[in-house]
Amino acid sequence: MDLPNQSWPLNRQSVIRLLGHYGIQPTQQRVDIAQILFDRPQHLSADQVLLSVNEGRPSVSKATVYNTLGLFAEKGLVRQVIVDPSRVFYDSNINQHHHLYNIDTGELTDISTDQVQVTGLPDLADNLSIEGVDVIVRVKNTH
Repeated sequence: MDLPNQSWPLNRQSVIRLLGHYGIQPTQQRVDIAQILFDRPQHLSADQVLLSVNEGRPSVSKATVYNTLGLFAEKGLVRQVIVDPSRVFYDSNINQHHHLYNIDTGELTDISTDQVQVTGLPDLADNLSIEGVDVIVRVKNTH
């Protein structure tokens, strides 16, 4: 699902409307976190969000950031991208796309769906359907 009337960055009123569109109560802390996420299309870890939201004034707890990001992902407002068991990013671009992850730099970038072709998906039981396919291409620097 595309973000309604998306233009970057989203101002405070747009963030409040966006949260409401997704059925999320726009508390002060949720709005602050969403403003960081929707400043531009980007991939942020929970720790990066925590540092940004508390820049200059620590007022949002780590638990609140993690819970809020989990809520945003559950509601479909952001995509959770798990690049390995210890690295999770929250992607503000929820349009269909894939990712390139540089294991040396920790950088995650978007790959458009027309650059990746997926074939040979498995046969599924009658009660299952494919919701989506997420591709993460892991690369490392050559020296």
